[in-house]
Amino acid sequence: MYPAELVKPMREHLTQVGFEELYSAEAVDAALAKSGTTLIVVNSVCGCAAANARPGAIQSLQNDKRPTQTVTVFAGVDKKAVDKAREHMIPFPPSSPCMALFKDGELVHMLERHHIEGRPAELIAENLTNAYNEYC
Repeated sequence: MYPAELVKPMREHLTQVGFEELYSAEAVDAALAKSGTTLIVVNSVCGCAAANARPGAIQSLQNDKRPTQTVTVFAGVDKKAVDKAREHMIPFPPSSPCMALFKDGELVHMLERHHIEGRPAELIAENLTNAYNEYC
């Protein structure tokens, strides 16, 4: 597990723009039980989360259509919440960072780490906004 002081600014990168942090398995299930669309970002301490994933997720929210709710769990910190989020992302293997869009609790779009690593935030945002335009 990573120390709280290390991950605090990485958490705040998303929460300061409105992402809700989920700390438990029950909170993940409750978020996905809500009607509408939910973007879950599995946050991470890795460089591609800082350079690509978080900025791409934030930029994607500038779209006219966007998820009803945006939530985040932190890999290596909030184990039960991350494990529960990943259960909902099956059949995709666990990866972090990653992003999943759900509609009425059903997984409809997935960005795995290999879709994020080495790609600019703008391309990640474009991928997400295309999904929002289709599902939101």
